[in-house]
Amino acid sequence: MSLQDPISDMLTVIRNGLKAKHKEVSTPYSNIKKDIINVLIDEGYLLSFEEVTNPAGHKQLVVELKYVDGTPVIRKLNRYSKPSLRKYSSAENIPMVLDGLGVSIISTNQGVMPDYKAKQLNVGGEVICQVE
Repeated sequence: MSLQDPISDMLTVIRNGLKAKHKEVSTPYSNIKKDIINVLIDEGYLLSFEEVTNPAGHKQLVVELKYVDGTPVIRKLNRYSKPSLRKYSSAENIPMVLDGLGVSIISTNQGVMPDYKAKQLNVGGEVICQVE
């Protein structure tokens, strides 16, 4: 597994787990990944997560995926800003996903949050990913 972009790797693990109908997936631990997963749980896209330590002593996040009648709740999960091309947005210009039916996850100076909360607080930041 490539660790050039750990956030993208985590999103790919979640996408692949949903396609394979897994109940849960695991990814290496980091604070930003934990914050992104918390936003996805708060928005109703995932069920829960747990921090575990594997036998080698490395922390991991075990994420419980969410389905409705066997269909994944997440239809699309795309990385927006990448290490090779960072994309920042002011509060007024945060991109909408499906006219508000989806959510953009923004990393601001006040933490990682969904797009509507960043607009309410009038803060911009890096647009990490978009979820439908």
